Amino acid sequence: MTKLSRGAETILLGMKIILISTYELGRQPFGVVSPAAWLRRAGHDVSCLDLTRESLDEGRVREAELIGIYLPMHTATRLAAKLIPRLRELNAGARLCCYGLYAPMNARYLRELGVGTILGGEFEAELVKLAERVSVGNNEGVPAAQSEKEISLERLGFLVPDRAGMPGIEKYAHLVLPDGSHRVVGSTEASRGCKHLCRHCPIVPVYDGVFRIVQRDVVMADVRQQVAAGARHISFGDPDFFNGIGHAQKLMEEFHREFPEVTYDVTIKIEHLRKYEKELSTLRSTGCLFVISAVEAVDDEILERLDKGHTREDFLHVARKFRELEMTLQPTFVAFSPWTTVDGYLDLLRVIVEEDLVENVAPVQLGIRLLIPEGSRLLELAETRELVGAFDAESLVYPWRNVDARVDRLSEAVQAIAADADAKKLSRPEAFARIWEAAHLAAGVEAPELGLRGGRAVPFLSEPWYCCAEPTKAQLVSIGAVASNAKPAASTAGERVGVSADGFV
Repeated sequence: MTKLSRGAETILLGMKIILISTYELGRQPFGVVSPAAWLRRAGHDVSCLDLTRESLDEGRVREAELIGIYLPMHTATRLAAKLIPRLRELNAGARLCCYGLYAPMNARYLRELGVGTILGGEFEAELVKLAERVSVGNNEGVPAAQSEKEISLERLGFLVPDRAGMPGIEKYAHLVLPDGSHRVVGSTEASRGCKHLCRHCPIVPVYDGVFRIVQRDVVMADVRQQVAAGARHISFGDPDFFNGIGHAQKLMEEFHREFPEVTYDVTIKIEHLRKYEKELSTLRSTGCLFVISAVEAVDDEILERLDKGHTREDFLHVARKFRELEMTLQPTFVAFSPWTTVDGYLDLLRVIVEEDLVENVAPVQLGIRLLIPEGSRLLELAETRELVGAFDAESLVYPWRNVDARVDRLSEAVQAIAADADAKKLSRPEAFARIWEAAHLAAGVEAPELGLRGGRAVPFLSEPWYCCAEPTKAQLVSIGAVASNAKPAASTAGERVGVSADGFV
C-alpha cells in the first residue's frame, strides 16, 4: 500500500495482491476471478495465477503485499502446503491467506506453515476486509489472526467475476461430443454451499446445511462474457444446481432464451432428480447436455453411512428415467470405502452394465477411494473412528485400510488400468472390460462374458469434476513434483491429470 499526501489529506493507493489457484479440475477458478472483481473494485492491483495452466511468477510474488491461495479441493490444499514454503522464501513480508472450502478444515496445519489468515464460506467480502486491515497493518501493525472471522455465511450481493489476466477459457477443459468434435467450455457458479448434510462431503463442515445463491443477473453477465470469448458450452459448478429450484428454473429459461445455441451441464443429487422429476424435461429443452450426480454407491448400507439421502432403487429409477427421456446421466462414485467388499464391487459393475451406463462412467471413477479429512461428519460414526488411523498432518486425512486386503489391492489395480487406458487412448468400454476382468480375478472367479449392448456415445468434459476422493497415484506424483521443484510446472491437461481415457482426474 502506498501513501500520497496532499496537504492535510492522505490518499491510500491500492496494494499489490496476488490470488493463486493450485488445482481445480479443468475450470477457470471461480474462487479466483470472483474475489478479483471485489478487490479490484476496492482499488487494489490484483494479479491472478492458475498454476495448473501457468508457472509461478516469482516476480509478482516478490512484489505482493497480500497473497491469497484458493483451496476448493483436498489436492489443491496438499499442493498449496508444498508451495507455501517457497512463497515465504520469495516474500517473507507478505500476508498469506488461504481461503475456500478446505482452508478452515485444515486451519491448524496451514497456520503452522505460516498462513496468517484462514477464510471459508462466502469469502469475497472478507478478502476485501482483510486487504483493508493489511493495508493499515503495513504501517500500524497487522491485527492478530485470532480477530479474523474464519467462516462467513453472509448473504452477498455478488459482482460479475473479473477474468482479466487469467489463461483463456480455451486453455481449460473442453466438451467432447459423441461425433468426436470439441467445443470451448466456460464455467460459472449459480449457488454455493448445500442444504444437505452428506457425511463425506467437504461442504458440510463449512456451510452446515446453508446454501447461498449467486444473483441471476450476475450469473448471466458472467455467461455472456464467456460466450463472447468463444464458449459454446457452460459448466455450472454448483454443488447442487437444484438446491434452489426456483432460482434454477428461472436461470435455465433465461439462459436458453438468450443463448439457444449454447449448451450446458449441471450437478444434481439423485434425491433432487427424483423430487423434481418434472424439471428433467426443462433441463433437456433448455440445452442441458448431461447431468452429473454423485451416486457414490449402490449398496444401501454404505449410502446410509454416507447419509446420501437416496437409495439404490432411487438411483435405478433416475437412470431409467434419463434413458426414457433420452438424456445423459453421468453418475460418479466413491467406489472404494472401508465398507466395500469384493462382492459389492462386482455388484456395482453389474449395475453399470445392466443400466447401460458403461459409456457414462469415466474409468477412474471406478478406482476412487473415500476421503476422510479433518471435520468430516463420517467421524461422528463410532465405527469410522474405530477403523481409521491417527490423523496424518502431511496427507491431511485420517488413513484407513479395508479389512479385506484384496479390496485395497483391487483399488490400486483399477487406478492403474485407468491410467494405462488414458496412455493408450482406450475407449470407456475397453477400459471397463479390463476392470471387469480385474475385479473377478480379485474375487477368485471367472469373469462372465460382458455382453455390452453397444450403448450410445455420450458427451463429456475432457476434465470432469469430482470430489470427496483421496488423490490418485498420478496426483501424488504431481504433489511430489511441487515439493521437489518448489513450484508447480505448467503442463498440458493430459500430463497434469492423465489417469483416464478422457482426461478425468
